[in-house]
Amino acid sequence: MASSLETFFVYPTPLGRITLASDGKALTHMAFGVQQFPGTYTATALTNRASTEIQEYLAGKRTVFDTPLNPYGTQYQQKVWRALCSIPYGETRSYKEVAQMTGKPNAMRAVGMANNKNPLPVFIPCHRVIGAKGDLVGYAYGLKIKQFLLDLEKKATKNGHLR
Repeated sequence: MASSLETFFVYPTPLGRITLASDGKALTHMAFGVQQFPGTYTATALTNRASTEIQEYLAGKRTVFDTPLNPYGTQYQQKVWRALCSIPYGETRSYKEVAQMTGKPNAMRAVGMANNKNPLPVFIPCHRVIGAKGDLVGYAYGLKIKQFLLDLEKKATKNGHLR
């Protein structure tokens, strides 16, 4: 099912510019860098709110996002993305653990593919999924950004709580 985008806008962040897109009711896409989406190029209350939450997250002041999300994907992708949202801030899970969370314990590749298709990175924290031995593997926006996000969360927390 394809999304029906109404608006998108580009915002500055400490990691560079991000593009946020919405269907008017919820955030549908976030991309690092400038992306062109169907719809009108304009900031809205929803995209402004999402941008503020990203800024707070990148400043180590936010662990949970409140912006409504509406990612489009297959039924299994949706299941993986819900599982990712249950991984606590500052923690990681292996691809196998996420596969187990979805009820398909051998679907590690499918989890990786769902991560790769995640239209809302950071909001849906696919960066928290690592290799079985704790190694960084795969991230649509590069391992450097993935490492930055993991380090940010590790640094901002002490025993699972913001410092």
